[in-house]
Formats: sequence, C-alpha cells, structure tokens
Amino acid sequence: MVRAKRHRYVPVVLSHAETEAILGELQPPYRLVGLLLYGCGLRLMECVNLRIQCFNLDSMLLTVHDGKGQKDRTVPLPARALREIREQMDFVRRLHAQDLAAGYAGTFLPRQLEKKYKNAAKEFIWQWFFPASTLTVIPKLGEQRRYHLHESHVQGAVKQAAARAGVPKRVSPHIFRHTFASHLLLAGYDLQTIQKLLGHSDIKTTMQVSVLTIYTTATPNSPQFLIALRAPHGKLYRRASEVSIVRTLARPSGRRQAEKKPLKIGLYSSAWEE
Repeated sequence: MVRAKRHRYVPVVLSHAETEAILGELQPPYRLVGLLLYGCGLRLMECVNLRIQCFNLDSMLLTVHDGKGQKDRTVPLPARALREIREQMDFVRRLHAQDLAAGYAGTFLPRQLEKKYKNAAKEFIWQWFFPASTLTVIPKLGEQRRYHLHESHVQGAVKQAAARAGVPKRVSPHIFRHTFASHLLLAGYDLQTIQKLLGHSDIKTTMQVSVLTIYTTATPNSPQFLIALRAPHGKLYRRASEVSIVRTLARPSGRRQAEKKPLKIGLYSSAWEE
C-alpha cells in the first residue's frame, strides 16, 4: 500500500507589531503566559506546568523541568516581564496561605515525589506558578488539591486577543514559540543557540521552525532576495528589507577551502560555502 506524502507545513509567524498587539489585548494572568511563551520560547504545557522554584530572578533565568522528552533546560527571562513575575509570585503566596488555612491537601506533584517528600505538596516552592482558580476535589481520598491553569483557557484567551487585535492569521499559543525562534534568527543568533533555547534534540527541527519562517517575515524586494552575495572575510548575506542570515564561514586559520560546496539552509541552497 502506497501512502500519500504529507506536505511540509510552513509555520505561522507573527511580526513584532502583531505580537505586541496580541499581548496588549491579553488580560492577567494570560498576558504573563504570553510574555513567557514569546520571551522564553516555551511550549504551552511547559509554561502552565511551571512552579515557583523554576524562577531564578537574581540571575534572570528560568529552568524548565520535564519538558518534551522529559528533558530539562535553562532559558533567560525577559526583563520586561520581571515586574509581572514578582506580582504573580505575590499572588500565589497569598493564595497558598489561604489554601493552608482552609486545610487543603497541597498541590499535585510529579510521579512519586510525594511518597519521597511527605510535606513537599504543601511547600511554597512546589506550588504552581499559574494556579487554577478553583480547587480540585479527589473523591476517593476526600481531599482538595489545586491544579495548574488549564491549557484550554490559554488557547481561548489567545484566540480572542488575536481577534480583538485584528491579526488576520491563525493564532494559537504555540505561534509565540515559532515567533521567538524566527525573531532570534532575524536578530543574528545562530541555529545552534536557538536549538538549545527551544530544547530540540535535532537541529533539523529548529531549521523547520526557524529558517522556513524567516522567509515569511522578511519582505523581498526582488528575486535577488534568494541570491547569496559573497562579501569580504568569508561572510555571506542576502539582499532583503530585513537582515536575515549572516554567517562567517572562514576557517580559524584564515585559509579558504579550495572547492565550493552548496550550503543548504532549509529549502534553499543558493548560498555557497568557501
């Protein structure tokens, strides 16, 4: 049986103006969710699963635990979100105090941690950074615990914010992650750095998310946009209304390779390596 080939899906990417317009329409706590999705390149479930202990505000770092593939990674926090992060922590602290006074059983812990650490479920550092508005009742145990903000609420809030902002694109929370990668690439960051920030195991995945979307955000002036121009000192660049990719391909020793090989980037192989 011959299966039909699946066409490559080109991810949707927002411009800076569209991103700011959507973030401006989001209300708390969804605005902070959007800031972290866009500012840190998080997946939606990674964001709603954040706990208080994941934040290192002194170093401006965020540690993502048990991401896709059960992997951990550390990403820098956006400075513009610092005030709202502190306000959210104060809100969680007050809510945690109310829950303790009401006699709740604590938060939900991953895997078997509750058996190992008996009191961890009630400790502040283990509380969800984005807690649910109501407690969850467990009938079998007769307990009340607090879950995190449900991902469907974030999806609905982002979709409604995009409609109010008048953005004519299919917008979902995951679009912020694509936009994060593309804007970094446009700013001159290399693919290996973006791969680490996104938590990809294979750089091919990063190329699909980043390099393919760069051609949807840059506006070519002519077909020469796809023609690589050879500049001094082994640098390559493209003609476009925005700076797209700049890579230094010269060897550390300063010598140049004798033969020229095509440098394949995404779907395009018009650049040449020296």
